Amino acid sequence: MPPNDSRIDTRDWSLLAVLSILWGGSFFFNGAALRELPPLTLVFLRVALGAAILLPLLRVQGIGFPIGATGWKPFVAIGLLNNAIPFSLIVIGQTFIPSGLASILNATTPLFAVIVMATAGEETLQMRRVAGVALGIVGVVVLRGWGAETMSGHGLGILLCLGGALSYGFAALAARRLLKDSPPLGTATFQLMASTVMMAIIAGALEQPWRLPMPSVTTWLAVLGLAGLSTALAYIVFFQILRRSGATNVMLVTLLIPVTAILLGWLVLGEPISMREIAGAIVIGSALLVIDGRAQPVIAHCLSLLRLGPSAPCRRRRRRQAHTSSPHENRTGAS
Repeated sequence: MPPNDSRIDTRDWSLLAVLSILWGGSFFFNGAALRELPPLTLVFLRVALGAAILLPLLRVQGIGFPIGATGWKPFVAIGLLNNAIPFSLIVIGQTFIPSGLASILNATTPLFAVIVMATAGEETLQMRRVAGVALGIVGVVVLRGWGAETMSGHGLGILLCLGGALSYGFAALAARRLLKDSPPLGTATFQLMASTVMMAIIAGALEQPWRLPMPSVTTWLAVLGLAGLSTALAYIVFFQILRRSGATNVMLVTLLIPVTAILLGWLVLGEPISMREIAGAIVIGSALLVIDGRAQPVIAHCLSLLRLGPSAPCRRRRRRQAHTSSPHENRTGAS
């Protein structure tokens, strides 16, 4: 596993951007599919089809199945914390609140991950990271807008989405401790298989999906996009970043999701980008630099200037000039 508080390299920043696109689409797919499917049935289809898509790849890669209860135990834990609980809470939450607000609440995931990892002693709780995550959440709120329609009657939906974000934080801790040597493809497939069994039992008991009318083609396309892109492919990328950059860093993707969603709307749908959205994106970008540590030298320099006062550069320049001219003056005096 990567060292604590490590920076993210260029490759993993690129993978985070790809993951933000894949997971950002899940809010759109959820919104489309929930028009005809109940939430728990949708989660079941998401994980079941995602596992079905990945299973043939296991054979191609020559990855064997876990052996016995001991072998499956880590994947059951990850499937519960990373799939069954957060997927269900967020999708049910989206029946009470708009998708935009759900994505804002989902952006609290890195904050929960930082707190959970530090409490468990896995990573050092640095104020730089906490401040950066908080700044990023502010940026998401600025970028997406809170919306007056979300200020009343949506308390349950907000709590459900926050519960999903907290579950992701515990999933990051469990993945770090239990899946250190598991290949990303195997981890993604086995956790989806475990969560498929869980959701089959829960959705079957509470919603009886076999009694539902056949969904339309549009709904099935949304479900396939949710399972294939936002689940199967996304989790391969997720666990690849997790192994390389650590649990807290991979959760930063939730700060990028609203940015990529707006950029995709501009590029694909021709939707205009407002100054508020540009300002929010700048705040989020600054927050990521703070979290990554690249902004620390600049911040330290600015703080030193504030301590020394505005005339500090002039004083340092005069001292350097005096230091460079003193040898010449001493030689002149000696002659």
